[in-house]
Amino acid sequence: MDSFKALLIEEHEGKVGHRFVDMTRADLDAGEVVIRVAYSSINFKDALAATGAGKIIRRFPCVGGIDLSGTVLESADPRFQPGDPVIATSFDIGVAHHGGYAELARVPADWVVPLPAGLSLYDAMALGTAGFTAALGIVRMEENGLTPDKGPVIVTGATGGVGSLAVDMLAQRGYRVVALTGKESEADYLRGLGAAEVMLRQDLDLSRIRPLDRARWAGAVDNLGGDVLAWIASTMEQGGTIASIGLAASMSLNTTVAPFILRGVSLLGIDSGYIREPYRSGVWQRLASDLRPPHLARMSRSIPFADLPATFDEYISGRAKGRVVVEVAGG
Repeated sequence: MDSFKALLIEEHEGKVGHRFVDMTRADLDAGEVVIRVAYSSINFKDALAATGAGKIIRRFPCVGGIDLSGTVLESADPRFQPGDPVIATSFDIGVAHHGGYAELARVPADWVVPLPAGLSLYDAMALGTAGFTAALGIVRMEENGLTPDKGPVIVTGATGGVGSLAVDMLAQRGYRVVALTGKESEADYLRGLGAAEVMLRQDLDLSRIRPLDRARWAGAVDNLGGDVLAWIASTMEQGGTIASIGLAASMSLNTTVAPFILRGVSLLGIDSGYIREPYRSGVWQRLASDLRPPHLARMSRSIPFADLPATFDEYISGRAKGRVVVEVAGG
């Protein structure tokens, strides 16, 4: 493949934009593994990066796409051989290293994970960083003592990629899942994924958050941050566990230490970006087995590579639901 198609994110006179370009292997960043990309995905982070709505890109120009799955073409690392199906997500991919929105990628071998048995290349991107992050949050909470018999788990931003997958995974593991969303029209969608109850974000009074409120949750997967996370902390059960995953509402957190020292609440930061081996492969193995979401196909859809730019606005405007797989070259 002498030349290949890529979606390049650039900055001109302080404005960030993106366009399809033709690239060659010589244009790719350094790395031991060259991958023929089959699929990528769209995460909120990808939309922020490509549109400039968030300061995500750390180097211009940069091929977008923080996720990719595909087949090894060349490898200078003995862990990978030509023909191996692999996944590469997170680290600097798509933000400071050319990413998955290209027909070819070259990345460091330490960023590559063998595709687990039981997952297809398409499945891996239907999961993507969102699925990996949701699974990592659940693994961390369970390591911290969370079990279904402890009580309900609330998931915020529940219609998003991480939220939808977290609802699905937790419900299949026997948890009573309460989905918090601002989209009343998606209540049936969330119940279909296993949510026992759907709460509307607009019904919460976040103007007056008490240091300690009525205890309700044994666990929480929070994608929002800000006042919602502060409210969750105040309503956790004794010994409850919160997985802090996202900042879709706010990066700030205005709360007190009361939940942490009077109820023993744990606030776990979930860093899916730079967690390394063997933990990373272990979480992917869980995604191919006991943490595999049973409704993955229902919450996923695919788009042609050419339709990628037109889809970013769904994420920026808050209309996105579930997961979008980008057919870069297909399986």
